[in-house]
Amino acid sequence: MLNRLLQLHLASWLGQWPAGPGLHVVASHRRLQPAWDGRLRPALAVDTGRSAVLSVAPDRVAAIRALVKRAPERMLAALPEAVGLPTFCVHDGPFRWSLSPAPLPDVGEWTESTAPGLPPWLRLFDRPVLVVRDADGAYLAGAGIKRHDAYGHELAIGTAPAARGRGLARRLVAQAARRVLDEGAVPTYLHEKDNHASARVAEAAGFPDRGWRAYGVYPR
Repeated sequence: MLNRLLQLHLASWLGQWPAGPGLHVVASHRRLQPAWDGRLRPALAVDTGRSAVLSVAPDRVAAIRALVKRAPERMLAALPEAVGLPTFCVHDGPFRWSLSPAPLPDVGEWTESTAPGLPPWLRLFDRPVLVVRDADGAYLAGAGIKRHDAYGHELAIGTAPAARGRGLARRLVAQAARRVLDEGAVPTYLHEKDNHASARVAEAAGFPDRGWRAYGVYPR
């Protein structure tokens, strides 16, 4: 049985869940509202392999349904233009979650995203982020939590090139996932389908590939 928190998250994030077999294009006002980073996500989908929900703004539902019916094989590539934002890009990759992160030792410390020396992407978060520094205080790796709603929090991870290969990312993901679970939400992890390094991190941190897929339209 699918975890209740995950069901609530998907229903909130997409506007509908669960769904019957096939692809269901649904309306959600959340596609018109800024996401966790203040930017739009005008199209967002989760596909289990048996059923899928594609969430778009209410005024785009008819056009997207027509696109799916007319040209399903090019639907993903055509989504940015179909939602009225042709300069946006497409994300496509596994949708992962975990209720049992790997029992890896903690490696980072929670710090304000405004702390000195952090990369720009971590400064997008409005709550503390998880950071690893070296003995001199230089940034090595970090993780942030995208709190999409009360039920599902997505993890983001980044490692400085010089610090890669030390296992820091997987330990940060597992540590951040435990924090999310303590907050009463389910941790999720998304990455592009060709990002094999991120896939290895997810697997090692206890986020298996269940054959689910997330795709959508994102700002560049």
